[in-house]
Amino acid sequence: MRFPVPLFPATLVRRYKRFLADVVLPSGETVTVHCANPGSMIGLDVAGARVWLSKSANPNRKLAHSWELIEVDLGRGAELVGINAIAAGALAELAGYASVRREVKYGKNSRVDFLLEGPARPPCYVEIKNVHLMRQPGLAEFPDAVTKRGAKHLVELGEMAAAGARAVMLFLIQIGSARRFKLARDIDPAYGAAFDAARSMGVEAIAYRCGISCEGIEVAEPVPIAE
Repeated sequence: MRFPVPLFPATLVRRYKRFLADVVLPSGETVTVHCANPGSMIGLDVAGARVWLSKSANPNRKLAHSWELIEVDLGRGAELVGINAIAAGALAELAGYASVRREVKYGKNSRVDFLLEGPARPPCYVEIKNVHLMRQPGLAEFPDAVTKRGAKHLVELGEMAAAGARAVMLFLIQIGSARRFKLARDIDPAYGAAFDAARSMGVEAIAYRCGISCEGIEVAEPVPIAE
């Protein structure tokens, strides 16, 4: 994913009400920006940290700026971390399907992120979770807050797998220094239980590390999942 406009730096003052943050621009002006990440952002909302913003060309938008990246030290030196959701590109594990559809209705009033379909093979339901939490150097974790919605998605993926479809839970880690991935079971035990149940029903789990720069965020390589 390439950023559609050049990013520019600012200094974080505070994040509040989940979707808002105050930052100081290079000019010295303090502005409120949009933060699209609804999670707790543990370790990523540090006052004084350098953040990277995009600016919308839409004059009718209430908040002109969006918070895209933050520069933090998660144990291996300062690095850029993406804070928003991104979609996966072509992955080897998901190759070979003739069509890809987004936001297809399934389960109980839900929409799957991607539905992959092809002749002579079962449909493949793919849910994506973007990962932004690292409490130990090199070890990425999900979730960073209780997510009933995420647990619900795992239940529905399990039901798809039990019905004969292929079901995949894909974790996209937006921290370039990540070398392993695991569930943050201490933060949300219910999500961990739902994950275990889904796995027992045949749901696949895949984790990929992303490469982060001010030009964009690209899916880089798979990392092992410590279950």
